Amino acid sequence: MSKPKQEKQWADKPWFRLDNAALIFPGQNSEQWSNVIRISVDLTVPIEPQRLKQALCDILPRFPTMAVQLKKGFFWYYFEKNENEPVVRPDSNNQGVRIQYHENNRFLFRVFYYRNRIALEAFHALTDGYGCAVFLSTLAAQYLRLCGHEISCGGMVLDLSEKPKPEELEDAFIRNATPGATLPRGTHKVYHKTGVSLPTHTFHIITGNMPVDRVKQRAAARGATVTEYFTAVLLKIYLDFQKQEAGRQREVVIQVPVNGRKAFGAKTLRNMSVCYTVGADPNLGTYTFEELVRQTSLWLRYVNNKKTLGAMFNSNVQLQTSPLLRRIPLFIKDFGIRLSFHFTAEKTNTALFTNLGVIDLPADMRPFVESYIFMPSVGKLNGGRMGAVSFGSTLSVTVANRYRETDVERAFFRFLIQDGVPVKIISNFT
Repeated sequence: MSKPKQEKQWADKPWFRLDNAALIFPGQNSEQWSNVIRISVDLTVPIEPQRLKQALCDILPRFPTMAVQLKKGFFWYYFEKNENEPVVRPDSNNQGVRIQYHENNRFLFRVFYYRNRIALEAFHALTDGYGCAVFLSTLAAQYLRLCGHEISCGGMVLDLSEKPKPEELEDAFIRNATPGATLPRGTHKVYHKTGVSLPTHTFHIITGNMPVDRVKQRAAARGATVTEYFTAVLLKIYLDFQKQEAGRQREVVIQVPVNGRKAFGAKTLRNMSVCYTVGADPNLGTYTFEELVRQTSLWLRYVNNKKTLGAMFNSNVQLQTSPLLRRIPLFIKDFGIRLSFHFTAEKTNTALFTNLGVIDLPADMRPFVESYIFMPSVGKLNGGRMGAVSFGSTLSVTVANRYRETDVERAFFRFLIQDGVPVKIISNFT
């Protein structure tokens, strides 16, 4: 089966295809699955709305993949250039809620401000966490320039004098998929810790700030990376929760997104992340934390390679290139996606932990930045979905939870504190 052709001169076309990972997100867009990524930055200067709006207008031409609106074709959704004026608005406690396509002058992202904070919320069809971090960092840099500060380019701050580069605009899944290679998808049901749902579009959002050096030290003491360490903590606390409940003991499975750019050297600002899974089956016996760390570390290092990633990419690309699916009208595709998600979504994974990694800024910008916070989209069955990001000496872990109960967050941060990692908690609920 041949691969779809890459589009040429992306920035000069009036419409664009969604990238391979983005194809399913419009069909999932609902109150249960918003697929909205949120990332915020706290600066050392207050945010003035009109200046922030000017900074946003200044950077949009550099990000043609963000300056779009979603349109419906007969067979597929597509992006069309959005010539409307972007808006900025005051932040609120209702973060990460569903994006309605007609709101916000039809842009698929929102920019908020509060005191010295700039926040970006983006529909996952546009980009992933890395792309959001680049967009927000470039926006913050331009805002600081408008405040009279000299800010260089580099790292996650793009040069606004440059035209968008072809490699930033490509669908990197297509180019890096391994033809003929596929991997089976998880199909069995796993353990979920549920609770009493909060009102629609209301979430508990709790952030734990901790010294990044201390986290690395505790992880290294067990021969693990920070991601492996945190994933093992999640496995342990969910195993402990299930042990206290009556009924059948099911496997606990943590979903771990990985940035495919690192393996392939890709520069795309569109989506290029896929998810690995790590599991522990309580029916096999009781696990010590050390066993969970070792099992997590060995598995993630085993699967995290170009061959596995290429096969995962191709599994997705095959859906896009299927002659049958290509000929099915969009309204039927949407119905099928919604039906599939109703019966299978999140039932094969217990929770999600995603680590955006270290925010890379120019040296002359760092003194004006206090911190970053990264939050993944809220799930339907995953009571607590976690996102981590590091800047300077601080690592922040944010939990997005649709339930009234905050047992997962408390257990996670309590474990870290007991393991010698000091944690300072911030919440959107008082």
